[in-house]
Amino acid sequence: MLDMKVIIVGGVAAGTKVAAKLKREDRSNEVIILTKSKEISYAGCGLPYYVGDVIKNKEQLIVNTPEKFSKLTGAEVHNEIEVTGLDREKKIIKAKDLKTGKEVVYPYDKLVISTGARPVKPPLKGIDLPGVYFMRTPDDAVNLKADIEAGKIKRAAVIGGGYIGLEVAENLALQNIKVSVIEMAPHILTGFDKEFAEYAEDHLAEHGIMVFSGTKLESIEGTDRVEKIQTSKKTMEVDAVIMSVGIRPNTEFLADSGIELLPNKTIKVNEYLQTNDENIYAAGDCVSVKNILTDKLVWSPMGSSANIEGRILAQNLNGKKIKFKGVLGTAVAKLPELNVGRTGLTEAAAKEMGFDAVSVITVEDDKAHYYAGAANFIIKLIADRKTLKILGVQVFGKGAVDKVVDIVVTAMSMRGTLHDIEDLDLAYAPPFSTAIHPIVHTVNVLFNKINGALETITPAEYLEGKGNGYAVFDSCSVATIEGAPYLELTDINGKLEGYDLDDRLLLVCNKGKKAYLVQNRLKYYGYTNTRVLEGGVTFNKVKV
Repeated sequence: MLDMKVIIVGGVAAGTKVAAKLKREDRSNEVIILTKSKEISYAGCGLPYYVGDVIKNKEQLIVNTPEKFSKLTGAEVHNEIEVTGLDREKKIIKAKDLKTGKEVVYPYDKLVISTGARPVKPPLKGIDLPGVYFMRTPDDAVNLKADIEAGKIKRAAVIGGGYIGLEVAENLALQNIKVSVIEMAPHILTGFDKEFAEYAEDHLAEHGIMVFSGTKLESIEGTDRVEKIQTSKKTMEVDAVIMSVGIRPNTEFLADSGIELLPNKTIKVNEYLQTNDENIYAAGDCVSVKNILTDKLVWSPMGSSANIEGRILAQNLNGKKIKFKGVLGTAVAKLPELNVGRTGLTEAAAKEMGFDAVSVITVEDDKAHYYAGAANFIIKLIADRKTLKILGVQVFGKGAVDKVVDIVVTAMSMRGTLHDIEDLDLAYAPPFSTAIHPIVHTVNVLFNKINGALETITPAEYLEGKGNGYAVFDSCSVATIEGAPYLELTDINGKLEGYDLDDRLLLVCNKGKKAYLVQNRLKYYGYTNTRVLEGGVTFNKVKV
């Protein structure tokens, strides 16, 4: 289509990607971006690291200025334009020029909505006090860092235990600020299963970041500046409050337009990223898209998917018919000395959706154990017991957890089963991985569990008390568990003295591997009721 006038409402990730791709494919397109902010594109995911002085210069946060972007792509950028309405019959966008205060109108042939989302600002007492910060734009990060450097902040409360909130908490701690995280949900990291979230909470506490989960922020107190907060559990003295309690899609201007919105106020799009109006498309944080596993619409506001959606959308505007495959809820984040990653369904969500979910937790070397810097991956792999379809993975570790997550993402995107990744020819050399890749090893362990060669108690089951009534045996590399008899694998050459063949025995080692070998040998000698504690003492707090 020649001489097509395309109005794009919103910049940052999806909007700028649409504009650049449109002009590359056909420079006859007239492309105009309308953005409420002064900037058109910035590194929102990098904001916590500017606060922590990992990113030194604020200029590094600005991906493109309006002038630079226009010169580079040929698209026009009209900044400080607030869109106020849409008239689909006349095919016009109504807006207000924030520089002049005048009402303006933009006609279009095709419209792209990429208005993104904004932080939730709860109606709390003290929410507008100096010392309350959000973390969505470069100005937010600049203001927070400036107050840190001015010595105004010694104690901070981060409200919200999602990825951004925890990344802000880590970076505040790097600046020697005493940090607490307040989370209203039962646990932080809601995309992880309970036992993983609890492990992360304990880990943060060990690194000086206290997590108060199941706790609601009730008010922010202070005279000229934040002095303390009142929560549902206690009062806390703080100099700063960083709000990270979620985001809302910027779709209010569509209220009377007839564009179909979902109950969460995101825009409903089809697989071509088209709304219920054939001339209007949408992408980025303001839309819900298909989940690859469930085929249901989900809200997955991530910069990565926004860029992919923008690129596909632009090609569809230019006459192609490319389907957006969907998302899996993939995420990765950096905490103090712990990287966390996940994709797909949690075990709890998989069971709620009717899958016959089975999981296993393994503790694997992230590279050859003898190589400098070797550490562990803690991996939870989830699959459907009957079909062996891969449903999700959760990974903790000091190393490149994203490698494990990305392998599983690839398999799940291709509707893969455990068989599809059990013998992959993955990269190996001592500095990078183990001879059998950690995810392949985890698949093998899960197969052993499914076929009955490995019988376990999961960490979640152990927390629920399912280990009660079992005699605990310590099979760690050295005696570790106080009060438990030590059982060395190589010493097992027959029946254990004092224990009958049908006694319930819980075998615990450092990671779970050695306990499996002990179980295997005990089974050979006739023991019928042994269980291995998945993750060993690395992941569990074991008491006798």
